[in-house]
Amino acid sequence: MTSLIISSNQENIYFIEQFLKEIAGFVVTAYSGNEARRIISGGTEPDLVIIDTPLPDEFGLELATMTAETTVAGVILICRNDISENISHNLPADVTVVVKPFSREDFRNAIENFPEITSVKRESTDIMTKIEEMRLINRAKCTLIEYLDFTEPQAHRYIEKQAMNSRRTRREVAEKILDTYKK
Repeated sequence: MTSLIISSNQENIYFIEQFLKEIAGFVVTAYSGNEARRIISGGTEPDLVIIDTPLPDEFGLELATMTAETTVAGVILICRNDISENISHNLPADVTVVVKPFSREDFRNAIENFPEITSVKRESTDIMTKIEEMRLINRAKCTLIEYLDFTEPQAHRYIEKQAMNSRRTRREVAEKILDTYKK
């Protein structure tokens, strides 16, 4: 499990790092929202993102929302008690808010379900990718039926055979067909 800790407070980073090392996994730290965005967009796909607010360049609310919406990571936002209720209403449902000060037990409870949440988010992303690929292939089949008078089984076989013979994916073959006939 890869975790990303974003905080400007060195003591909090140390506490969270020590806790996460007990659970096992690789821990990456960032000291600002911009640095965290660079890490995430640079190819590091964390399973868990912990944002200790406020950050030096932003509060952290936008970062939490962006991370929850664009990655499969579980997101924990740590904030003061007096603002936690207002913040909770502005966040996606899969962002967990932990109130400062917190105990080891509070933090452990917040982290316990994240491997399952991450797994479900990854499966959901995979399913959406497969559905999009099927739609693309079906559009290519319809194009072959329209322009070359193929039947559906002939169009299916044509795409399969082209993919096999050219060592490309069915998606790549479908995209090529659509580019050729739908200009």
